[in-house]
Amino acid sequence: MTDIHGAARPGSLSIRHTAINGIRVVAVQGEIDHAVKDMLSEALLPCDGPVPLRTVVDLSGVTFMDSSGINVFVAAHQAANDDQGWLRIAGAQESVLRLLEIVGLDEVIGCHPTVDQALHA
Repeated sequence: MTDIHGAARPGSLSIRHTAINGIRVVAVQGEIDHAVKDMLSEALLPCDGPVPLRTVVDLSGVTFMDSSGINVFVAAHQAANDDQGWLRIAGAQESVLRLLEIVGLDEVIGCHPTVDQALHA
């Protein structure tokens, strides 16, 4: 597991990358808002290499997300699709899942209750 960004204060963002059977899993903890959107974008859309073809984003540790997160997920989804890949979301807490549903992103990006289900969808 690679710790990309450590949470320095409550509510900040922590991002960890792992790989399971060749699929990148990005575990996110904290709050996703305007202040950390660039950090999330960098984790999902690396500027120093190709966008990974298959990514599961584990949001089970995310307690809050605003439209900044939505924008990052749309961009990451489009980048993966452009390369014939996919992006899936796993473990979103009720408040985060509700936001994804309100904006209709759950209809575009597969949302799954667990990382395991997202990996095998």
